[in-house]
Amino acid sequence: MEQRLSTRVANLKPSGIRKFFDIVATMKDVISLGIGEPDFTTPKPILDAGIQSLGHGETHYTSNSGKIELRQGIVDNLQKLYNVKYDPSEVLATVGVSEALYLAFTALLEPGDEVIIPTPCFVAYQAEVILAGGVPVEIPSRIENDFAVDPDDIRKAITPRTKVIFIGYPSNPTGAVAPREIMLEIGKIAEEHNLIVVSDEIYDRLVYDFEHVCFPALSDSLRERTVLLGGFSKAYAMTGWRIGYACAPKDILQGMLRVHQYTIMSAPTTAQDAATEALKTGEPHVMEMVTEYNRRRRLMVDGFNKLGLKTFEPRGAFYTFPNIRASGMDEETFAETLLKEESVAVVPGTAFGPGGEGFVRACYATEYSKIEEALRRMERFMSRHG
Repeated sequence: MEQRLSTRVANLKPSGIRKFFDIVATMKDVISLGIGEPDFTTPKPILDAGIQSLGHGETHYTSNSGKIELRQGIVDNLQKLYNVKYDPSEVLATVGVSEALYLAFTALLEPGDEVIIPTPCFVAYQAEVILAGGVPVEIPSRIENDFAVDPDDIRKAITPRTKVIFIGYPSNPTGAVAPREIMLEIGKIAEEHNLIVVSDEIYDRLVYDFEHVCFPALSDSLRERTVLLGGFSKAYAMTGWRIGYACAPKDILQGMLRVHQYTIMSAPTTAQDAATEALKTGEPHVMEMVTEYNRRRRLMVDGFNKLGLKTFEPRGAFYTFPNIRASGMDEETFAETLLKEESVAVVPGTAFGPGGEGFVRACYATEYSKIEEALRRMERFMSRHG
């Protein structure tokens, strides 16, 4: 049957995350440190806004771009947080950041255009480039730099076919952040080579002892060559609502809108209304969740280091990326054996591309007591294998 598929689709690698968790779904008593999803329920005022939207009969299409109330709310929020200015006509409501990624690459890339992607990274980035007809060019980020990309590696990767530099900070899977000086250097490279930057900032609100650097806020000139991707899934615990957004200069945004109107029509109306409420009243709930994530972060990082699984200090998102070489296993064997022997699920680092060798991803978006129990199980595991 695969012969019927396009080469692009047939050659796509299965998601290393989903493939692994197909196994987890068949087991009992598993503590999952794998799926990157908040364990919190969407805060009640946001839930109520979605329910009220349905109760008021808001069950029809919206503008292709999304409701003006939501787009204005996104504009106001970005200006308040990062002092970056957009017009509502430069904002597009999407079905999560996943759709926004697809739209950006489909609108920007000609067949064979290259996109520079630091790895390890979220599993969808390379696939979305390929589906848009582009070529992902992977460059390493290294533990020695706390997994922040080295601008020199970007320079070395540029060819006449390079069209886009992709960045995603705070990072999934490493929890890394990119300091302002690195972001400024990436901007300088983009301007020197007339490249577009696509910046996935879905985890922007989940930072610890660090001020998030919003890429298009660095300068007016960089704003004009940046596609900013964001959403509500992580900060507001709204993964199931499937609502995100893209901000870009009008010419790029219009291209993305053209693809969006023929593939999606408009983001779900109920989710748009809930997201609008999130921007109005969600801040205290975001702060509560960030405080709890930070508590869990400390527990997990300190716990892994005590077990001999060397773990650098993640400053964003809700992931740790421990080095598991002390176990004497590779990352695939470690994850499979830990699941089999102690019913603790982590994701092999190689699921996230080059640079993940010797690491696993562990997510602390699960309750504190479960992390404590996972660490107890892993202590038993390491006593046998460390």
